[in-house]
Amino acid sequence: MVLDLIVIGTAITLGPLHNSAFILLLSSRRGVRQGLAFLLSWLANLVAVIALVVLLTGGQPPAPRSAPSTAATAAKLAIGLALVLFGTYRHRRPPRPHGPPRWAARIDNASLVAAAGLAWLLQPWGLVGAGAATAVDANLSTLTDWLVLTGYCLLATLSLIVMEMYTVWVPAAANARLNALRSWLQQHQEQLVVTLSLLIGLWLTARSIYELVA
Repeated sequence: MVLDLIVIGTAITLGPLHNSAFILLLSSRRGVRQGLAFLLSWLANLVAVIALVVLLTGGQPPAPRSAPSTAATAAKLAIGLALVLFGTYRHRRPPRPHGPPRWAARIDNASLVAAAGLAWLLQPWGLVGAGAATAVDANLSTLTDWLVLTGYCLLATLSLIVMEMYTVWVPAAANARLNALRSWLQQHQEQLVVTLSLLIGLWLTARSIYELVA
């Protein structure tokens, strides 16, 4: 469980789409507050999903080979295969130019609620679902698993935390460097999406097959 959550959390935090959107928020007139609303909503979504899993399992992992355990593994397998197919499709699709999103022009007037809602929309729910299926194996009678789940949520939010704190501490330098990063992410968005989808998809697929047959 630990290794899987590290891989999934890293893939979530490196996603180019939400990071580009977050940088746009930070560069707006109320950037720090809008960024904080986005960050807290993003983290709250992750915590809510994990809390729902814990509520359903009672904080105890299902017995190996039981129906809940097999269902969780099958869900991870389905997500892994979907990511591989998605990455393959995006790789074969003719390249398309990626300009600023339509909402970027209205970003200065966006409310904190809108910034929080944007986090919900941009969350990679397939990967979040894979994290939830992995968290089924958490045993909350041990401190270690509590720390693992907490670390997963923070890892999946790490890029946002770093950029938010950077903007608070050194706003002038952060604005220039983060906008340069956003330009790079936009130029390489397709390659990043394809690479992350294939790598994580293959990882989840291989791990799930091993768990089902071992």
